[in-house]
Amino acid sequence: MQPTPVDVAVIGAGQAGLSAAYHLRRRGFVPASSGDPSFIVLDADAAPGGAWQHRWASLRMATVNGIHELPGSPVPPVDPRAASRDVLPAYFAEYEERHDLRVLRPVTVSAVRRMDDAPSGRLLVESDRGAWAARHVVNATGTWRRPFWPHYPGQERFGGRQLHVHDYVSADEFAGLRVVIVGAGISAVQLLEEIWRVADTFWVTRHDVVWDAAEFDTAARVAAIAGVEERVRQGLPPGSVISVTGQHWTPWAQAAADRGVLVRHPMFAAIEEHGVRMPDGRFEAADVILWATGFRADIAHLAPLGLRTAAGGIRVANGRAIDEPRLFLIGYGPSQSTVGANRAGRDAARAIVAASVPV
Repeated sequence: MQPTPVDVAVIGAGQAGLSAAYHLRRRGFVPASSGDPSFIVLDADAAPGGAWQHRWASLRMATVNGIHELPGSPVPPVDPRAASRDVLPAYFAEYEERHDLRVLRPVTVSAVRRMDDAPSGRLLVESDRGAWAARHVVNATGTWRRPFWPHYPGQERFGGRQLHVHDYVSADEFAGLRVVIVGAGISAVQLLEEIWRVADTFWVTRHDVVWDAAEFDTAARVAAIAGVEERVRQGLPPGSVISVTGQHWTPWAQAAADRGVLVRHPMFAAIEEHGVRMPDGRFEAADVILWATGFRADIAHLAPLGLRTAAGGIRVANGRAIDEPRLFLIGYGPSQSTVGANRAGRDAARAIVAASVPV
């Protein structure tokens, strides 16, 4: 079957993907089969909402970190106690309908490759629902489908339960148990404060947690984003914004500190059947190990383009692949935040329009 020609293929319908589609719409692009120039949005989920639909039930709107409205559509007023996985997917669904984005789902993209050697040729997007020949590809697949599990000696021998934040549902399932929580990021602190209420918690991190007393204001965010942006420009794995900024005092972190919950221990050296072995030889019993160890960019389908550097990243500048200018990576590196994703979607649309204008 011949691939369907399209001007732009957007892969992913989270914040970044919807932002790109919105800005393409504003600049005269229409959904595929409706006219020319055209775009299509492909999403792996069965329903709207991006990663928000998969978050744990206790993540409330009051504790969501850094939500920013989709372009041209404010988040409706909601009860701060409402679950984010209920509010935000509904908001995304209404947004798709209002702007007539016609997201095709569920679609699993397996590969993006060059159709020929022509620099101005098309990119072939292959999936379980067909193939598209696109002049430009906007990759907005985020990180949610790639939870990162570090490996430690003895991990396979642990007799209790191991899970990643990706699979966390509720603290109630750990009531009365001893839970080792691994990680120094925002999710680790949120879940530590939550699980501590019903279980015996033991918090470990690879490095000391650096708490920044300063407010995480606009200047701090700009500095953090600049640090990550330089990494991706060099082709290094993006890392997280928090790895650049350190931890800041959020309301839930302060609540945990006030209760005496933020007792950090060094990372264990090995895992045993009934617990973990600490670097000093001490044994700590555990029923559960919760890995709050972050996520990696979900970009395996881009492998046929051969863009990965020896360091493991893709060289990106201003949201565009340096070594393949027909490809945009948004929600990647410096545009992982919701406000960054919005801007990256806008900038990608502008660049695509500029590249489409005859000279």
